[in-house]
Amino acid sequence: MAFFIKNFDWKLNGAVLFLSALSLLSLFSAKTELFYKQLLWIAIGIFLAFLIAQIDWRSFINYKGIVWGFYIFSISLLALTLVLAPKIRGARSWIPLGSFQFQPSEFVKIALIIFLASFFSKRHKSIALVSNLFYSLVLFLIPAAFVVAQPDFGSALLIFSIWFGFVLVSGIRYKHLAIIIVAVLIAVVLMWSFVLKDYQKERIIGLFFPQRDALGINYNVIQSKIAIGSGGFFGKGFKQNSQVQLGFLPEAQTDFIFAAIVEEWGLISAILIFTAFLLMILRIIRIGLDADNNFGKFLCLGTGILFSANFLFNIGSNVALTPVIGVPFPFLSYGGSHIITDFILIGFVQAVKTGKA
Repeated sequence: MAFFIKNFDWKLNGAVLFLSALSLLSLFSAKTELFYKQLLWIAIGIFLAFLIAQIDWRSFINYKGIVWGFYIFSISLLALTLVLAPKIRGARSWIPLGSFQFQPSEFVKIALIIFLASFFSKRHKSIALVSNLFYSLVLFLIPAAFVVAQPDFGSALLIFSIWFGFVLVSGIRYKHLAIIIVAVLIAVVLMWSFVLKDYQKERIIGLFFPQRDALGINYNVIQSKIAIGSGGFFGKGFKQNSQVQLGFLPEAQTDFIFAAIVEEWGLISAILIFTAFLLMILRIIRIGLDADNNFGKFLCLGTGILFSANFLFNIGSNVALTPVIGVPFPFLSYGGSHIITDFILIGFVQAVKTGKA
């Protein structure tokens, strides 16, 4: 056991634990009851990551039935969400489990990464074939359609990022890439015309007109920028972040936790967050490159893509570079479903590091 733990990538673990500790510090400052819940989720996540890292997944992955079963089970959970989940903030994204809530779209990200890693690891040399490209597209579109129906466009965008990232590194031809880009642009126009609701359109328009409707659609982003700007280099100090303490910054524990931390601890905390996150991504990439099998390489690739997309959209929404779409910051934002998902993926990456995946 000691030898096995020694083989873990502890630089990766250190970056993850630093972000988790910073999350707990921020939550303890803002809402103590959320601190204890987050502590529970992190403890469960660490346990699951450790457990997953010890299992030899190579024998399981070779069975198509297991990979397909995992994928179909995740799709079934999404379908149940549309039937069983109550509407929360206009979306059916959460299945209640007693006093807790479970978000199946987080689970489907794990399933999709595993399924696409298995798919591309066997076909990456022939991905140029239209049939294989179309097949992978269908695998992405099925869960994406269910997520859009909730509606949860943030998760749908992350699912797309996973698929598109796999396609980009799998030897796709330029003409096929051009076709995909054109298809995406057409899909965006159709969604704008027939799918997006008025408030969702307003969020996108507000991105280009940051001072428009300062007390409405742009309120969250404006307060976020005020919080970040007022933090200075060293911040206002523990429990002195007025934007959070006085309730001016909405979603300070989830979507805008980065702004809340920077107001409290200053630019130095932003530098540390960026450094820890970059270290985490670089270690995941390094582990993937050193893997002795294609499945392990693609598993790390999918994990790195998901974390990077989360990071870009979350930070982007905090500083008005992307629309606010409710995407969490990995290991930092409050929330049980995404925290457990993040740690499960780290467990798989460590399994690749120790030669068990």
